[in-house]
Amino acid sequence: MNSESVLSYFKEITMIPRESGHEEHIIAYLQDFAAKNNLECKTDKAGNVLITKEAAPGYEDVPVIVLQSHSDMVCEKNEGVEHDFAKDPIKYIIKDGWMIAPDTTLGADCGIGVAAQMALLVSDIPCGKIECLFTTSEETGLDGAMALEPGFFTGKVLLNLDSEDEGEIFVGCAGGLDTTAEFHYKDEPVCEGFEFEEIFVKDAMGGHSGDDINKGRANSVQLLGRFLYSILDLDWQLVTIGGGNKRNAIAREAKAVIAAEPDTLDIINERMEDFAESVAEEYGNIEKELKVGYCEAEGSDVAIDEMTAWNLVTALCASPHGVLGMSQEIENFVETSTNLASVKMTEPGVIRIGSSQRSCVTAARRAAAAKMEACFVLAGATVRHEGEYPGWAPAAESPVRDACVASYRKLFGTDPKVKAIHAGLECGLFTEKFPGLDMVSFGPTLRGVHAPGERLDLASLDKFVALLTDVVTNYR
Repeated sequence: MNSESVLSYFKEITMIPRESGHEEHIIAYLQDFAAKNNLECKTDKAGNVLITKEAAPGYEDVPVIVLQSHSDMVCEKNEGVEHDFAKDPIKYIIKDGWMIAPDTTLGADCGIGVAAQMALLVSDIPCGKIECLFTTSEETGLDGAMALEPGFFTGKVLLNLDSEDEGEIFVGCAGGLDTTAEFHYKDEPVCEGFEFEEIFVKDAMGGHSGDDINKGRANSVQLLGRFLYSILDLDWQLVTIGGGNKRNAIAREAKAVIAAEPDTLDIINERMEDFAESVAEEYGNIEKELKVGYCEAEGSDVAIDEMTAWNLVTALCASPHGVLGMSQEIENFVETSTNLASVKMTEPGVIRIGSSQRSCVTAARRAAAAKMEACFVLAGATVRHEGEYPGWAPAAESPVRDACVASYRKLFGTDPKVKAIHAGLECGLFTEKFPGLDMVSFGPTLRGVHAPGERLDLASLDKFVALLTDVVTNYR
Protein backbone atom coordinates (compact mmCIF):
# COMPACT_ATOMS: atom_id res chain seq x y z
CA MET A 1 0.00 0.00 0.00
CA ASN A 2 1.33 3.44 -0.93
CA SER A 3 0.07 6.96 -1.62
CA GLU A 4 0.08 6.35 -5.38
CA SER A 5 -2.51 3.57 -5.01
CA VAL A 6 -4.62 5.75 -2.71
CA LEU A 7 -4.48 8.67 -5.14
CA SER A 8 -5.38 6.37 -8.03
CA TYR A 9 -8.57 5.29 -6.26
CA PHE A 10 -9.38 8.88 -5.34
CA LYS A 11 -9.09 9.95 -8.96
CA GLU A 12 -11.68 7.29 -9.78
CA ILE A 13 -13.91 8.60 -7.01
CA THR A 14 -13.82 12.15 -8.45
CA MET A 15 -15.60 10.72 -11.50
CA ILE A 16 -18.55 9.48 -9.43
CA PRO A 17 -21.54 11.69 -8.44
CA ARG A 18 -21.97 11.51 -4.66
CA GLU A 19 -23.74 14.55 -3.30
CA SER A 20 -25.24 13.99 0.13
CA GLY A 21 -28.54 12.17 -0.22
CA HIS A 22 -27.64 10.92 -3.71
CA GLU A 23 -24.94 8.34 -3.00
CA GLU A 24 -26.38 5.53 -5.11
CA HIS A 25 -23.49 5.66 -7.60
CA ILE A 26 -20.71 5.55 -5.01
CA ILE A 27 -22.54 2.76 -3.16
CA ALA A 28 -22.69 0.71 -6.35
CA TYR A 29 -19.01 1.49 -7.00
CA LEU A 30 -18.01 0.17 -3.57
CA GLN A 31 -20.17 -2.93 -3.94
CA ASP A 32 -18.63 -3.65 -7.34
CA PHE A 33 -15.14 -3.12 -5.92
CA ALA A 34 -15.81 -5.68 -3.19
CA ALA A 35 -17.22 -8.22 -5.66
CA LYS A 36 -14.25 -7.88 -8.03
CA ASN A 37 -11.82 -8.45 -5.16
CA ASN A 38 -13.75 -11.31 -3.52
CA LEU A 39 -14.32 -9.33 -0.33
CA GLU A 40 -17.30 -9.76 1.98
CA CYS A 41 -19.67 -6.81 1.60
CA LYS A 42 -22.99 -5.81 3.11
CA THR A 43 -25.19 -2.74 2.79
CA ASP A 44 -27.89 -1.54 5.17
CA LYS A 45 -31.12 0.33 4.47
CA ALA A 46 -29.40 3.71 4.85
CA GLY A 47 -26.81 2.84 2.20
CA ASN A 48 -23.97 2.31 4.65
CA VAL A 49 -21.49 -0.18 3.20
CA LEU A 50 -19.20 -2.51 5.18
CA ILE A 51 -16.41 -4.34 3.37
CA THR A 52 -14.43 -6.89 5.36
CA LYS A 53 -10.94 -8.29 4.82
CA GLU A 54 -10.06 -11.33 6.89
CA ALA A 55 -6.88 -11.50 8.94
CA ALA A 56 -3.63 -12.55 7.30
CA PRO A 57 -2.21 -15.92 8.38
CA GLY A 58 -0.72 -15.57 11.85
CA TYR A 59 -2.74 -12.42 12.61
CA GLU A 60 -6.03 -14.09 13.55
CA ASP A 61 -5.72 -13.05 17.21
CA VAL A 62 -5.07 -9.37 16.47
CA PRO A 63 -7.99 -7.09 17.48
CA VAL A 64 -10.36 -6.25 14.64
CA ILE A 65 -9.85 -2.68 13.42
CA VAL A 66 -12.69 -0.66 11.90
CA LEU A 67 -11.69 2.01 9.35
CA GLN A 68 -14.40 4.57 8.64
CA SER A 69 -15.05 7.36 6.15
CA HIS A 70 -18.20 8.89 4.69
CA SER A 71 -19.02 8.38 1.04
CA ASP A 72 -20.80 11.70 0.33
CA MET A 73 -19.34 15.13 -0.39
CA VAL A 74 -20.32 18.78 -0.14
CA CYS A 75 -21.15 20.10 -3.62
CA GLU A 76 -20.29 23.79 -3.99
CA LYS A 77 -19.24 25.73 -7.08
CA ASN A 78 -18.36 29.30 -7.95
CA GLU A 79 -21.11 31.51 -9.33
CA GLY A 80 -21.35 31.27 -13.09
CA VAL A 81 -19.50 27.94 -13.32
CA GLU A 82 -21.28 25.31 -15.40
CA HIS A 83 -21.01 22.08 -13.45
CA ASP A 84 -23.70 19.50 -12.73
CA PHE A 85 -22.73 17.54 -9.63
CA ALA A 86 -25.33 14.91 -10.56
CA LYS A 87 -23.34 13.80 -13.60
CA ASP A 88 -20.15 15.78 -14.21
CA PRO A 89 -16.77 14.54 -12.93
CA ILE A 90 -14.81 16.87 -10.69
CA LYS A 91 -12.30 18.89 -12.70
CA TYR A 92 -9.01 19.00 -10.80
CA ILE A 93 -5.42 20.00 -11.42
CA ILE A 94 -2.12 19.01 -9.83
CA LYS A 95 -0.07 22.12 -9.07
CA ASP A 96 2.81 22.89 -6.72
CA GLY A 97 2.29 19.71 -4.73
CA TRP A 98 -1.47 20.13 -4.36
CA MET A 99 -4.46 18.44 -5.96
CA ILE A 100 -6.94 21.27 -6.51
CA ALA A 101 -10.48 21.71 -7.82
CA PRO A 102 -10.31 25.37 -8.95
CA ASP A 103 -14.02 26.07 -9.40
CA THR A 104 -15.77 23.44 -7.28
CA THR A 105 -15.29 21.41 -4.16
CA LEU A 106 -12.82 18.55 -4.65
CA GLY A 107 -14.50 15.98 -2.42
CA ALA A 108 -11.28 14.97 -0.68
CA ASP A 109 -13.49 15.37 2.36
CA CYS A 110 -13.93 12.46 2.74
CA GLY A 111 -13.11 10.83 -0.58
CA ILE A 112 -9.45 10.50 0.27
CA GLY A 113 -10.40 8.44 3.32
CA VAL A 114 -12.58 6.22 1.14
CA ALA A 115 -9.68 5.77 -1.27
CA ALA A 116 -7.29 4.88 1.55
CA GLN A 117 -9.67 2.18 2.78
CA MET A 118 -9.96 0.73 -0.70
CA ALA A 119 -6.19 0.65 -1.18
CA LEU A 120 -5.76 -1.05 2.19
CA LEU A 121 -8.40 -3.67 1.39
CA VAL A 122 -6.52 -4.86 -1.69
CA SER A 123 -3.01 -4.48 -0.26
CA ASP A 124 -0.85 -7.38 0.85
CA ILE A 125 0.29 -5.81 4.13
CA PRO A 126 0.12 -8.32 7.00
CA CYS A 127 -2.55 -7.32 9.49
CA GLY A 128 -5.50 -8.55 11.48
CA LYS A 129 -9.09 -8.48 10.31
CA ILE A 130 -10.24 -5.08 9.11
CA GLU A 131 -13.78 -3.80 8.61
CA CYS A 132 -14.10 -0.81 6.30
CA LEU A 133 -17.22 1.24 6.98
CA PHE A 134 -18.47 3.78 4.43
CA THR A 135 -21.34 5.90 5.79
CA THR A 136 -23.86 8.03 3.91
CA SER A 137 -25.04 11.64 4.15
CA GLU A 138 -22.54 12.69 6.79
CA GLU A 139 -22.39 16.23 5.46
CA THR A 140 -26.11 16.92 5.86
CA GLY A 141 -26.71 15.47 9.30
CA LEU A 142 -24.72 12.26 9.87
CA ASP A 143 -27.74 10.35 8.59
CA GLY A 144 -25.90 7.13 7.81
CA ALA A 145 -24.21 6.98 11.18
CA MET A 146 -27.51 7.68 12.91
CA ALA A 147 -29.14 4.78 11.07
CA LEU A 148 -26.46 2.19 11.90
CA GLU A 149 -27.88 -0.86 13.61
CA PRO A 150 -26.07 -2.57 16.51
CA GLY A 151 -23.80 -5.33 15.27
CA PHE A 152 -23.28 -3.86 11.79
CA PHE A 153 -19.58 -4.04 12.54
CA THR A 154 -17.77 -6.06 15.21
CA GLY A 155 -14.48 -4.25 15.88
CA LYS A 156 -13.83 -2.37 19.12
CA VAL A 157 -11.09 -0.15 17.68
CA LEU A 158 -12.02 2.51 15.11
CA LEU A 159 -9.88 4.75 12.91
CA ASN A 160 -11.92 7.63 11.51
CA LEU A 161 -10.22 9.02 8.37
CA ASP A 162 -12.16 12.28 8.15
CA SER A 163 -9.67 14.79 9.58
CA GLU A 164 -7.94 17.54 7.64
CA ASP A 165 -4.59 18.30 9.30
CA GLU A 166 -1.66 15.90 8.94
CA GLY A 167 0.38 15.70 12.11
CA GLU A 168 -2.68 15.99 14.30
CA ILE A 169 -4.54 13.11 15.90
CA PHE A 170 -8.04 13.95 17.02
CA VAL A 171 -9.63 12.40 20.08
CA GLY A 172 -12.74 14.57 20.45
CA CYS A 173 -15.15 16.72 18.42
CA ALA A 174 -18.07 19.10 18.66
CA GLY A 175 -21.71 18.10 18.48
CA GLY A 176 -24.10 20.00 16.24
CA LEU A 177 -27.65 21.26 15.81
CA ASP A 178 -29.48 22.91 12.90
CA THR A 179 -31.82 25.86 13.31
CA THR A 180 -34.18 27.03 10.56
CA ALA A 181 -36.19 30.26 10.60
CA GLU A 182 -39.03 31.00 8.19
CA PHE A 183 -40.69 34.28 7.26
CA HIS A 184 -44.02 34.13 5.46
CA TYR A 185 -44.56 37.15 3.26
CA LYS A 186 -47.16 38.60 0.93
CA ASP A 187 -46.55 40.12 -2.46
CA GLU A 188 -47.06 43.85 -2.76
CA PRO A 189 -46.93 45.84 -6.01
CA VAL A 190 -43.74 47.68 -6.86
CA CYS A 191 -44.30 51.41 -6.70
CA GLU A 192 -44.73 53.25 -9.99
CA GLY A 193 -41.53 54.89 -11.17
CA PHE A 194 -39.24 52.67 -9.12
CA GLU A 195 -36.15 51.25 -10.80
CA PHE A 196 -34.33 48.02 -9.97
CA GLU A 197 -30.87 47.29 -8.75
CA GLU A 198 -28.96 44.27 -7.46
CA ILE A 199 -26.91 44.55 -4.28
CA PHE A 200 -24.25 41.83 -4.10
CA VAL A 201 -21.57 40.39 -1.87
CA LYS A 202 -19.44 37.76 -3.62
CA ASP A 203 -16.12 35.96 -3.91
CA ALA A 204 -15.65 35.56 -0.17
CA MET A 205 -13.39 32.69 0.89
CA GLY A 206 -16.11 30.69 2.59
CA GLY A 207 -14.93 27.44 4.15
CA HIS A 208 -15.93 24.83 6.69
CA SER A 209 -18.32 26.20 9.29
CA GLY A 210 -16.52 24.25 12.02
CA ASP A 211 -12.85 24.11 11.17
CA ASP A 212 -12.72 27.62 9.65
CA ILE A 213 -15.17 29.46 11.91
CA ASN A 214 -12.37 31.05 13.95
CA LYS A 215 -10.39 32.35 10.98
CA GLY A 216 -12.22 35.67 10.73
CA ARG A 217 -13.61 35.10 7.25
CA ALA A 218 -16.46 37.17 5.89
CA ASN A 219 -20.00 35.79 5.85
CA SER A 220 -21.72 37.16 2.74
CA VAL A 221 -25.25 36.72 4.10
CA GLN A 222 -24.34 38.64 7.22
CA LEU A 223 -22.67 41.43 5.23
CA LEU A 224 -25.68 41.74 2.94
CA GLY A 225 -27.93 42.02 5.99
CA ARG A 226 -25.68 44.69 7.47
CA PHE A 227 -25.84 46.83 4.36
CA LEU A 228 -29.58 46.49 3.86
CA TYR A 229 -30.07 47.47 7.50
CA SER A 230 -27.98 50.59 6.93
CA ILE A 231 -30.44 51.86 4.31
CA LEU A 232 -33.69 51.12 6.14
CA ASP A 233 -34.17 54.85 6.68
CA LEU A 234 -34.68 55.27 2.93
CA ASP A 235 -37.73 54.45 0.81
CA TRP A 236 -37.09 51.22 -1.13
CA GLN A 237 -38.62 47.78 -1.62
CA LEU A 238 -37.04 44.36 -1.31
CA VAL A 239 -37.86 42.29 -4.40
CA THR A 240 -35.74 39.15 -3.90
CA ILE A 241 -32.95 37.97 -1.61
CA GLY A 242 -30.72 34.91 -1.57
CA GLY A 243 -27.33 33.74 -0.45
CA GLY A 244 -25.31 30.93 1.03
CA ASN A 245 -26.01 27.27 0.52
CA LYS A 246 -24.98 24.38 2.80
CA ARG A 247 -25.35 24.63 6.58
CA ASN A 248 -21.80 23.41 7.09
CA ALA A 249 -20.26 26.04 4.80
CA ILE A 250 -19.61 29.73 5.50
CA ALA A 251 -21.65 31.76 3.00
CA ARG A 252 -19.51 33.00 0.10
CA GLU A 253 -22.10 34.84 -2.00
CA ALA A 254 -25.35 36.72 -1.37
CA LYS A 255 -27.45 39.20 -3.28
CA ALA A 256 -30.71 41.13 -3.12
CA VAL A 257 -32.75 42.92 -5.75
CA ILE A 258 -34.25 46.19 -4.56
CA ALA A 259 -36.51 48.81 -6.14
CA ALA A 260 -36.49 52.55 -5.49
CA GLU A 261 -36.78 55.94 -7.14
CA PRO A 262 -33.69 56.92 -9.16
CA ASP A 263 -32.69 59.65 -6.68
CA THR A 264 -32.94 57.18 -3.80
CA LEU A 265 -30.85 54.64 -5.69
CA ASP A 266 -28.17 57.29 -6.08
CA ILE A 267 -28.05 57.69 -2.30
CA ILE A 268 -28.01 53.92 -1.80
CA ASN A 269 -25.12 53.59 -4.24
CA GLU A 270 -23.15 56.27 -2.40
CA ARG A 271 -23.67 54.38 0.83
CA MET A 272 -22.63 51.14 -0.86
CA GLU A 273 -19.36 52.71 -1.95
CA ASP A 274 -18.71 53.78 1.65
CA PHE A 275 -19.71 50.33 2.86
CA ALA A 276 -17.32 48.70 0.38
CA GLU A 277 -14.47 50.76 1.79
CA SER A 278 -15.41 49.75 5.33
CA VAL A 279 -15.56 46.07 4.39
CA ALA A 280 -12.17 46.30 2.69
CA GLU A 281 -10.73 47.81 5.84
CA GLU A 282 -12.38 45.17 8.03
CA TYR A 283 -11.45 42.10 5.98
CA GLY A 284 -8.61 43.27 3.75
CA ASN A 285 -5.96 41.16 5.48
CA ILE A 286 -8.03 37.98 5.08
CA GLU A 287 -10.37 38.32 2.11
CA LYS A 288 -8.31 39.15 -0.99
CA GLU A 289 -11.09 38.61 -3.58
CA LEU A 290 -14.18 39.81 -1.66
CA LYS A 291 -16.41 42.16 -3.65
CA VAL A 292 -19.40 44.20 -2.53
CA GLY A 293 -21.29 46.43 -4.91
CA TYR A 294 -24.33 47.00 -7.10
CA CYS A 295 -25.44 46.54 -10.69
CA GLU A 296 -28.58 46.79 -12.81
CA ALA A 297 -31.28 44.18 -12.26
CA GLU A 298 -34.32 42.90 -14.08
CA GLY A 299 -37.62 44.39 -13.04
CA SER A 300 -40.58 42.78 -11.31
CA ASP A 301 -44.22 43.65 -10.74
CA VAL A 302 -44.16 42.60 -7.09
CA ALA A 303 -41.95 42.86 -4.02
CA ILE A 304 -41.89 41.40 -0.50
CA ASP A 305 -44.35 43.20 1.77
CA GLU A 306 -42.78 46.06 3.72
CA MET A 307 -43.18 44.66 7.23
CA THR A 308 -41.69 41.26 6.38
CA ALA A 309 -38.79 42.89 4.54
CA TRP A 310 -38.07 45.12 7.53
CA ASN A 311 -38.25 42.18 9.96
CA LEU A 312 -36.02 40.01 7.77
CA VAL A 313 -33.34 42.64 7.30
CA THR A 314 -33.18 43.53 10.99
CA ALA A 315 -32.95 39.85 11.95
CA LEU A 316 -30.15 39.17 9.45
CA CYS A 317 -28.23 42.15 10.77
CA ALA A 318 -28.74 41.09 14.38
CA SER A 319 -28.13 37.38 13.84
CA PRO A 320 -25.06 35.99 15.59
CA HIS A 321 -22.36 34.36 13.51
CA GLY A 322 -18.94 33.03 14.43
CA VAL A 323 -17.23 31.96 17.64
CA LEU A 324 -19.42 32.24 20.74
CA GLY A 325 -17.10 30.66 23.28
CA MET A 326 -13.61 29.21 23.70
CA SER A 327 -12.76 26.14 25.73
CA GLN A 328 -11.49 26.67 29.27
CA GLU A 329 -9.86 23.24 29.23
CA ILE A 330 -8.16 23.04 25.82
CA GLU A 331 -5.96 25.94 24.75
CA ASN A 332 -7.03 27.76 21.55
CA PHE A 333 -9.96 25.39 21.02
CA VAL A 334 -13.32 26.75 19.87
CA GLU A 335 -15.96 25.36 22.18
CA THR A 336 -19.14 26.93 20.77
CA SER A 337 -20.03 28.63 17.50
CA THR A 338 -22.90 29.43 15.16
CA ASN A 339 -23.01 29.74 11.39
CA LEU A 340 -25.53 31.97 9.58
CA ALA A 341 -25.50 29.69 6.56
CA SER A 342 -28.14 30.80 4.07
CA VAL A 343 -31.17 32.85 3.15
CA LYS A 344 -33.36 31.42 0.39
CA MET A 345 -36.66 32.05 -1.38
CA THR A 346 -37.27 28.46 -2.41
CA GLU A 347 -41.07 28.51 -2.61
CA PRO A 348 -43.73 31.20 -3.04
CA GLY A 349 -44.40 33.23 0.08
CA VAL A 350 -41.57 31.76 2.15
CA ILE A 351 -38.10 33.05 3.01
CA ARG A 352 -36.00 30.44 4.81
CA ILE A 353 -32.86 31.11 6.86
CA GLY A 354 -30.59 28.16 7.57
CA SER A 355 -28.03 28.05 10.36
CA SER A 356 -26.05 25.55 12.41
CA GLN A 357 -24.69 25.58 15.94
CA ARG A 358 -21.73 23.56 17.23
CA SER A 359 -20.33 22.82 20.65
CA CYS A 360 -18.69 19.95 22.48
CA VAL A 361 -20.86 21.01 25.46
CA THR A 362 -24.51 20.08 24.99
CA ALA A 363 -25.87 22.94 27.12
CA ALA A 364 -23.76 25.51 25.25
CA ARG A 365 -24.84 24.12 21.87
CA ARG A 366 -28.51 24.38 22.80
CA ALA A 367 -27.99 27.86 24.24
CA ALA A 368 -26.48 28.96 20.93
CA ALA A 369 -29.52 27.55 19.12
CA ALA A 370 -31.80 29.39 21.55
CA LYS A 371 -29.93 32.63 20.84
CA MET A 372 -30.57 32.18 17.13
CA GLU A 373 -34.20 31.30 17.78
CA ALA A 374 -34.76 34.35 19.97
CA CYS A 375 -33.32 36.65 17.32
CA PHE A 376 -35.71 35.46 14.63
CA VAL A 377 -38.77 34.91 16.82
CA LEU A 378 -38.53 38.56 17.90
CA ALA A 379 -38.61 39.45 14.20
CA GLY A 380 -41.79 37.44 13.65
CA ALA A 381 -40.35 34.28 12.11
CA THR A 382 -41.22 30.71 12.98
CA VAL A 383 -38.23 28.63 14.10
CA ARG A 384 -37.47 24.92 14.35
CA HIS A 385 -34.48 22.89 15.51
CA GLU A 386 -33.47 19.54 14.04
CA GLY A 387 -30.62 17.15 13.34
CA GLU A 388 -28.90 17.34 16.71
CA TYR A 389 -25.95 15.00 17.12
CA PRO A 390 -23.65 14.50 20.12
CA GLY A 391 -20.07 15.54 20.60
CA TRP A 392 -17.20 13.14 21.25
CA ALA A 393 -15.48 13.62 24.59
CA PRO A 394 -11.77 12.67 24.81
CA ALA A 395 -11.18 9.44 26.71
CA ALA A 396 -8.81 9.37 29.69
CA GLU A 397 -7.32 6.09 28.48
CA SER A 398 -7.05 5.09 24.82
CA PRO A 399 -4.74 2.31 23.61
CA VAL A 400 -5.30 3.22 19.96
CA ARG A 401 -4.43 6.87 20.64
CA ASP A 402 -1.22 5.75 22.33
CA ALA A 403 -0.44 3.42 19.44
CA CYS A 404 -0.93 6.20 16.88
CA VAL A 405 1.30 8.58 18.80
CA ALA A 406 4.03 5.93 19.13
CA SER A 407 3.79 5.05 15.45
CA TYR A 408 3.98 8.69 14.37
CA ARG A 409 7.02 9.26 16.59
CA LYS A 410 8.74 6.18 15.16
CA LEU A 411 8.04 7.14 11.55
CA PHE A 412 8.73 10.87 11.63
CA GLY A 413 10.88 11.52 14.70
CA THR A 414 8.43 13.89 16.35
CA ASP A 415 5.20 13.71 18.31
CA PRO A 416 1.88 14.51 16.67
CA LYS A 417 -0.49 17.00 18.22
CA VAL A 418 -3.30 15.24 20.09
CA LYS A 419 -6.36 17.45 20.17
CA ALA A 420 -10.08 17.88 19.68
CA ILE A 421 -11.70 19.42 16.60
CA HIS A 422 -14.57 21.89 16.39
CA ALA A 423 -16.00 20.15 13.34
CA GLY A 424 -18.53 17.37 13.77
CA LEU A 425 -17.37 13.78 13.32
CA GLU A 426 -19.43 10.62 13.32
CA CYS A 427 -17.41 9.40 16.29
CA GLY A 428 -19.83 11.12 18.66
CA LEU A 429 -22.66 8.95 17.41
CA PHE A 430 -20.51 5.83 17.47
CA THR A 431 -19.88 6.31 21.19
CA GLU A 432 -23.64 6.14 21.79
CA LYS A 433 -24.41 3.28 19.41
CA PHE A 434 -21.34 1.14 20.06
CA PRO A 435 -20.28 1.54 23.71
CA GLY A 436 -16.68 0.72 24.46
CA LEU A 437 -15.25 1.80 21.11
CA ASP A 438 -11.68 3.09 21.27
CA MET A 439 -11.33 5.74 18.54
CA VAL A 440 -9.05 8.29 16.94
CA SER A 441 -9.35 10.40 13.80
CA PHE A 442 -6.56 11.47 11.46
CA GLY A 443 -6.03 12.32 7.81
CA PRO A 444 -3.91 14.24 5.29
CA THR A 445 -3.92 18.02 5.06
CA LEU A 446 -6.91 19.52 3.24
CA ARG A 447 -7.57 23.20 2.75
CA GLY A 448 -10.66 25.10 1.58
CA VAL A 449 -12.96 22.26 2.54
CA HIS A 450 -16.64 22.85 1.67
CA ALA A 451 -15.71 25.64 -0.75
CA PRO A 452 -14.57 25.89 -4.38
CA GLY A 453 -10.80 25.62 -4.57
CA GLU A 454 -10.68 22.75 -2.06
CA ARG A 455 -7.23 21.16 -2.21
CA LEU A 456 -5.26 18.16 -0.98
CA ASP A 457 -1.61 18.41 0.05
CA LEU A 458 0.09 15.49 -1.67
CA ALA A 459 3.16 15.46 0.60
CA SER A 460 0.86 15.08 3.59
CA LEU A 461 -0.87 12.19 1.81
CA ASP A 462 2.43 10.27 1.87
CA LYS A 463 2.69 10.68 5.65
CA PHE A 464 -0.98 9.86 6.21
CA VAL A 465 -0.67 6.61 4.26
CA ALA A 466 2.54 5.67 6.07
CA LEU A 467 0.91 6.25 9.46
CA LEU A 468 -2.24 4.32 8.55
CA THR A 469 -0.21 1.41 7.25
CA ASP A 470 2.01 1.28 10.31
CA VAL A 471 -0.86 1.45 12.80
CA VAL A 472 -2.90 -1.25 11.06
CA THR A 473 0.14 -3.49 10.67
CA ASN A 474 1.44 -3.19 14.22
CA TYR A 475 -1.61 -2.66 16.43
CA ARG A 476 -1.99 -5.41 19.04
